[in-house]
Amino acid sequence: MYHLQRSQQLPCNLDEAWDFFSSPRNLDKLTPKSVGFEITHCKSEVMHLGQMIGYRIKVAPMVWVKWLTEITLVEDRKCFVDDQRIGPYKVWHHTHRFKENDDGVLMTDDIIYALPFGPIGTLAHALHVKSKLKHIFDERRRLTDELFNA
Repeated sequence: MYHLQRSQQLPCNLDEAWDFFSSPRNLDKLTPKSVGFEITHCKSEVMHLGQMIGYRIKVAPMVWVKWLTEITLVEDRKCFVDDQRIGPYKVWHHTHRFKENDDGVLMTDDIIYALPFGPIGTLAHALHVKSKLKHIFDERRRLTDELFNA
């Protein structure tokens, strides 16, 4: 199991942060195009418990895989969790937390994940997956800064 955590201070109020991040369609705005990520199934524009969101993600040049996540926890204006049901990870558990403070809102992404294929997955993590996830969340931070500081 691996763990990735990122926190970011947002210059907005809690309602603005929650409204933006709890809309599944806004994930497109926060994912760099270079990653190769597309939402393929999302019936509701408003996130809710039990919601299933389908994607396709590029894992290697010209290799796309399906990814299905379920929203398994929603605490209004506090947090929500998406868990992988089908996809490239053995485990993907992503908690999104929001806490209002004097400077706006502290947003935290907390991801616990594991890769399949035992030692091959461990090697893939060391050679590619860890740096790719770091890149995705570093870019997400930059894109969020652009959106909220515009």
